Amino acid sequence: MDKRVGNAAILWTGGKDSSLAFYKAKLAGFKIESLVTFIHRDSEFLAHPLKVMKYQAEAMSLPHYMLEIDEPFKKSYENAILYLKEKHGIGTLITGDIAEVDGYPNWIRECSEYSGVDVLTPLWGCDRIHLLNRLLAYNFRVIFSCVKKPHLTIDWLGMELNRSSLERLRVINAETGLDICGEEGEYHTLVVDGPPFKKSIHIDTHSKHAKGDLMYINIEKVTLHGK
Repeated sequence: MDKRVGNAAILWTGGKDSSLAFYKAKLAGFKIESLVTFIHRDSEFLAHPLKVMKYQAEAMSLPHYMLEIDEPFKKSYENAILYLKEKHGIGTLITGDIAEVDGYPNWIRECSEYSGVDVLTPLWGCDRIHLLNRLLAYNFRVIFSCVKKPHLTIDWLGMELNRSSLERLRVINAETGLDICGEEGEYHTLVVDGPPFKKSIHIDTHSKHAKGDLMYINIEKVTLHGK
């Protein structure tokens, strides 16, 4: 893929996959100019609070474009991606997709054909354990922000993803078949520090909540700390 065609943007969730995709693309020579989040009108963003994404963007000194998506969804995505190309000169979208979701090989790639925007998927098809080991090797700091029964319990909320918790995930994977990267919705994460961050994120106060089989942290106060 030609790195010189337009600016690159990362499709941002605030979690481990988009963060690792960001860094791998940067190491490959892509100049990433912005973060992009598509917002479905009815989404609650329990796992990835929008206010935390704003702090992440500030910590990386990057603009964060939040675009609302509505029905009909494919056309709405196509128009949003075209807007990013025409308004902000974005020629490449980078995603943290690892594998097919809901039968779609890559939804964003399909929706980008309309505008001719390239799509880069640095994590696609990679071994799950390898990805988590890379994340830790690059010194990303990641916390569990949302977990799902029956695989995980409420004590995982706010826990840091590290060698110890990764080993616990491996045990649970062997016992229950949990996707070790949480690709089936077993867990979600928030990144609070890492190589792209010029400041680290400190979660000052939070509370834990449950909604059906989901448990999540409600982040009440966040501050940025110099590195």
